Amino acid sequence: QVKSQFESRANTNCHVFTAIEYRTQVVAGIMYFIKVQVANDDYVHLKVFQSLPHENQGPSLAAFQTGKTRDDPLTYF
Repeated sequence: QVKSQFESRANTNCHVFTAIEYRTQVVAGIMYFIKVQVANDDYVHLKVFQSLPHENQGPSLAAFQTGKTRDDPLTYF
């Protein structure tokens, strides 16, 4: 659901966009940290905020890190 947000902010088009791993952090909603494969050997880490259900808002891309590998640990950032 945040692919278009990432592509716009990173100024790129992703033919591959597959979530590999994720972690969560409960805040005033849920913060997701997601490792996403965007090419054969190219990965990004996304920080996605999902507000509480009663706010009726979809997930939003809060931050991202590029230049990651499949073996890079998924940490909070």
